[in-house]
Amino acid sequence: MSINVSCPHCNVTNKLPEPRLADGPKCGKCKQLLFQGSSIDINAANFTSLIQRNDIPVLVDCWASWCGPCQQFAPTFAQAAQVFEPKLRLAKLNTETEQAIAAKWNIRSIPTLILFRQGKEIARTSGALPLPQLKQWLSQQGVEI
Repeated sequence: MSINVSCPHCNVTNKLPEPRLADGPKCGKCKQLLFQGSSIDINAANFTSLIQRNDIPVLVDCWASWCGPCQQFAPTFAQAAQVFEPKLRLAKLNTETEQAIAAKWNIRSIPTLILFRQGKEIARTSGALPLPQLKQWLSQQGVEI
């Protein structure tokens, strides 16, 4: 079975056989790795491709630079990207610089985690979670890590 994965570098959608996800696949256009074990910054340019053109689930951390809990959660989210890719794409939304997207998603508190599957929000939670609790929350949403 093939799945769509958007490139974090050039935003092109790549069709891959699902078993190849763990083989270090590269983008067909820009030739860079599709998964690098780090989160992707969401902006107006990559929003559509990242959220709507990925068949793998996407977990978004909505944060701001002035938010203490957001800063405390950042290393956990970075670690999660290393552990959970390629079964889950992790992305960060700076609610200060991308206010239009934050408003569209109705972000009222930060940090807020939103889980998307094929462009649709399937779950959200507010607050910083330790990695084991994050993994448990994802499992409760049907994401296999």
